[in-house]
Amino acid sequence: MKKRALVTGGSGAIGAAICARLAADGLHVTVHANRRLAEAKHIAAGIRERGGAADAVAFDVTDAERTAAAVKALLAAGPVQILVNNAGIHDDAVLPGMKREQWTRVIDVSLHGFFNITQPLLLPMMATRWGRIISLSSVAALMGNRGQANYAAAKAGLHGATKSLAIELASRGVTVNAVAPGIIGSAMTSGLFDKEAIARLVPMKRAGTPEEVAAVVAFLASDAASYVTGQVISINGGMA
Repeated sequence: MKKRALVTGGSGAIGAAICARLAADGLHVTVHANRRLAEAKHIAAGIRERGGAADAVAFDVTDAERTAAAVKALLAAGPVQILVNNAGIHDDAVLPGMKREQWTRVIDVSLHGFFNITQPLLLPMMATRWGRIISLSSVAALMGNRGQANYAAAKAGLHGATKSLAIELASRGVTVNAVAPGIIGSAMTSGLFDKEAIARLVPMKRAGTPEEVAAVVAFLASDAASYVTGQVISINGGMA
């Protein structure tokens, strides 16, 4: 029986690449979206056309009740042993001009969303004595970035949660890690960095690809990474 993976924010560029890679590695992948269910279904259909196993779901990870109901429905088919917390948003502004709603919403998605989706999956995962929890962070959480105090704070919070949860689950065969991408070519970053900015900021002089992020996530989700836990792994082309 295929292990089951849930990828939140799976309808975006990085999420879609992660879904495709995990499915290619033989997992049954549930592609999550919030408002973009049609896109999630399209990604799942593409995986099935290539011979993989996938379905799609939609719910707002900041809504604790809806998330709990969605998780209950997923668990009816068996434990989810691989969780990729990829859902996240940014709403940029320098802090002196940032609205409270901008701060709260970004924190809600990354941190409250992490709790809402992860916590109810833990006991069923632990009962199998094998699991992988991988959260998508950002270089902003490690280096800071002008106009992204909310985003950096939210993603840095994931680092603490990751390290603490890794300790709690280490004896149960469940690993917990985070990956921190730098500048990755996607719709989310297009227009934010031109070629000159990328050349200045990134020693490799190029943006990364969603597939390069997915490759690291796939490793952390595999048996080969059974002794890797509590880590934050950067994928940033050499940014200090």
